[in-house]
Amino acid sequence: MSIKSHTGRFLVLALAAGLVLLAGSACSAKKDAAEGAAPAGEEAAPVSQEMSIKEGVNDISGTVKSALGKYFYISQMPGFDLAAGGEFDAAALVGKDVKVKAEFKREMPSLLLAQAIEVKGEGDAYSSAFTVPTPAAPGDFFAQKDRAEYAELKVANIMKSADWEGKGKLKVFGRYIPATDKTAAAVSVLDDKGKETAKIVVDAMSEYSNFYLKKLRLFEKHYFYLTVKESVPANLRGRTKEIFHADVVFAGLY
Repeated sequence: MSIKSHTGRFLVLALAAGLVLLAGSACSAKKDAAEGAAPAGEEAAPVSQEMSIKEGVNDISGTVKSALGKYFYISQMPGFDLAAGGEFDAAALVGKDVKVKAEFKREMPSLLLAQAIEVKGEGDAYSSAFTVPTPAAPGDFFAQKDRAEYAELKVANIMKSADWEGKGKLKVFGRYIPATDKTAAAVSVLDDKGKETAKIVVDAMSEYSNFYLKKLRLFEKHYFYLTVKESVPANLRGRTKEIFHADVVFAGLY
């Protein structure tokens, strides 16, 4: 084979590899952007240059678009969630314009801890809704860097308990099934074709997980990050497809 043919083949392979890497990067970027984007049906407001985030305390203003429990999301701050400590219920802020003093810490790059919240009332007047001198990180916050600790479980055989027993931390792709009067909450585990392969009984779901399911309500399927607990007895798995119990610590798009 001639040198010219070798060179041509090398260039073709290099171009193909480059396109694969570019496609993978674009896919990951889209998922990151979607998780940090405005809630479904809402248009994200532009980020103000005056609200660039620095380490320490920041002054933030904007409109609260989504909230659950202590967590809330301001459309002017895509990529960041905010959290208020104590028993404060951020749901009361939805749809309202707020001014927030919030602390940014490098070890929690996607979360801002609220020190003070003021809510806009009639006219341009703002009134205090929340104050805490030293905000603490929520106990159920899931650091994004921890995703790598959760290996993905793809269920091929519901009787093969070695795939999950003793693993501690796993993630699965599927659909959340809320609890009813007769059944516990569960995650329906799906394969690459969208077919259910198993169910995981959800004993508990963190508030942060519920916040993200609400924030990403446009999407029907998610990745669920699990703390694996006891297996369902083998004689029940064939009838229910339930394979083990777990606590959900986070839900996202990847």
